[in-house]
Amino acid sequence: MTESGNGPLSGVRVVELAGIGPGPFAAMLLADLGADVVRVDRPGGAGLGIDPARDLTNRNKRSVLVDLKSPDGVAQVLELAGRADVLIEGYRPGVAERLGVGPEECLARNPRLVYGRMTGWGQQGPLADTAGHDIGYIAITGALGMIGSPDGPPAVPANLLGDYAGGSLYLVIGVLAALQHARTDGGTGQVVDAAIVDGTAHMTAMIHGMLAAGGWQDRRGANLLDGGAPFYGTYETADGGYMAVGALEQRFYGEFIRLLGVEQEVPSRDDLAAWGELRTTLAARFKTRSREEWTAVFAESDACVAPVLSLREAPQHPHLAARGTFVEHSGLTQPAPAPRFSRTPGAVRRPPARPGADSAEIARDWQVPGLLAPFPAGSPSAGPDRTGQKDAAG
Repeated sequence: MTESGNGPLSGVRVVELAGIGPGPFAAMLLADLGADVVRVDRPGGAGLGIDPARDLTNRNKRSVLVDLKSPDGVAQVLELAGRADVLIEGYRPGVAERLGVGPEECLARNPRLVYGRMTGWGQQGPLADTAGHDIGYIAITGALGMIGSPDGPPAVPANLLGDYAGGSLYLVIGVLAALQHARTDGGTGQVVDAAIVDGTAHMTAMIHGMLAAGGWQDRRGANLLDGGAPFYGTYETADGGYMAVGALEQRFYGEFIRLLGVEQEVPSRDDLAAWGELRTTLAARFKTRSREEWTAVFAESDACVAPVLSLREAPQHPHLAARGTFVEHSGLTQPAPAPRFSRTPGAVRRPPARPGADSAEIARDWQVPGLLAPFPAGSPSAGPDRTGQKDAAG
């Protein structure tokens, strides 16, 4: 019986050539949606350097160990590709081809295969063969330059904006679109080139429109949505916490200043010259109470104010707890699968895959008995060249 859950991708088979960063996250998302994801791990490992049992990006997957530097290993991957709907790899351009598991070889074995390629710079261009990380990818797209205070350096948004939003999510969109095409075009597969620079740039479409229309200044902290407006930003509380304010619409802003208790003290928000005075008044007021007290003041209001929580605090927020936004599985608190489906809900079905632990199951379910062959003596412990582009998280 093929491993699958009840999600909308139940029955879809995915091969993931092990890496770190956005490739594994994209494969995790497909697995959360019900796909049967087989992660091809290499001898010596290719993870984040943490306990594999806690690497949540490998949940809902199964793992097999394959030495891609041996002819037998290449043959095993091609056998898996021949039985798969999707293959995901995140090597530098040309590496998969040199190993013998590139698009040409895999599509020759399986013409309906969707071959997803996850990189930072993309498959072509002057930087395609150079190393890189999330911060560099988002830097050249203009996205990083928008984030932060006007009198300080750009703020680094962890690796969420590039790796996962501009990378993983665009790879998943591309894979699903290509999968739909393959199923409606007589089984014709194709290659999906998902570059973080492309996805991140694509996400700035609205801002570029505003810039062209004169509604956005090309500098940090001077605009409606980048902290330039005093009614869209964060304020420190008496206990050193922070509250996030997003009172953009006039009626929400009216409720905000009323609940804050400064309705009679602030200048008109339409007077841009008075924004400095407005920000000073708001900041002083927030400093009079703790984060918990302000959270209670704004609870269930339309003031668009929320406490800024830490990663450990977030699962206990009443709204997230009520929705089950975080779940516990195998002793690990973790984000629940998203989005949600009324008829085919996804679920956390399996703990993070341990390298090679599922070889027997996969060999049986995918009918690839060669997966059970032992590694020959002297097999290299190092895998293919993955240094740069998207083998590095961040």
